[in-house]
Amino acid sequence: MSVKSKTEDLECFITVVESGSFTEAANIHNTQVAKVSRSIARLEKLLDVTLLNRSTRRIELTEEGHIFLKYAKEGLTSLNRGEEALNDLKGSPRGKLRIDAASPFLIHQIIPYIEDFQIAYPDVQLDLISNENIVDLIEKKTDVAIRIGKLADSNLHAKNLGNSTLHLVASPRYLAKCPAPESIQDLKKHKLIGFTDSVKLNQWHLKEEVETKPYLTATSGEALRQLVLNGNGIALLSSFMIKRDIDSNRLVEILPGSVISPNPREEIHAVYYKNSAVSSRIAAFIDFFIKKFTL
Repeated sequence: MSVKSKTEDLECFITVVESGSFTEAANIHNTQVAKVSRSIARLEKLLDVTLLNRSTRRIELTEEGHIFLKYAKEGLTSLNRGEEALNDLKGSPRGKLRIDAASPFLIHQIIPYIEDFQIAYPDVQLDLISNENIVDLIEKKTDVAIRIGKLADSNLHAKNLGNSTLHLVASPRYLAKCPAPESIQDLKKHKLIGFTDSVKLNQWHLKEEVETKPYLTATSGEALRQLVLNGNGIALLSSFMIKRDIDSNRLVEILPGSVISPNPREEIHAVYYKNSAVSSRIAAFIDFFIKKFTL
């Protein structure tokens, strides 16, 4: 068995454990379930132990599997650190870098500067992933995630990128049909747009208590922006995605100063795992983009 096949088998084993499913692990690695199963079988044959107990409903680690998982993770981490150390000796960041961010942040803050980043770091291969929900960095093979909102305590490193203020906005088209509210309480008379099944994101942090139950919802902040631009109502959106719309009069700010600021929804961080060295690729990405972000 080659070194490469051994590391691939270790990665498959860890992913099966983290995802809880051979099928999900195959999806993550973009391969067939049978190949993942063969990887686990090779490891078990090589080690002469059973690592996983399989049943139709779930997968459980054996006692030997629990012990081996710890060393498998440490081993792969050490190999990755070694690779990064060698890359650093070559003088410039190189290799694949997987970035996860909510679609509006990706569209408005990252994609416009990708060409410049690739010119500055031609040997870094970016893989941009859009997720509206928080992802497990290991399970999704993600190097850096951009997270909007207050962070929970975790085993992640976090680099604060700043705060992006929230604004109540509507389009001139909507305001032509429904005159702008003159007070926070007037919002009850308007069509409000919010997030699907998200209590936290539908908390508007206004200076007065008022029911802000949305009549129209979507899962993506970018979808909310498009709904507002097309005259469907009023939404509370982050400056990083609507500043240009306000400056160009595509959107109008409603009730300026009515939102409490700062508030937990305004924080923006780049996060990555503590148990891995900060690679030159991650450092290059953060250092480059923190100068570009207009939050």
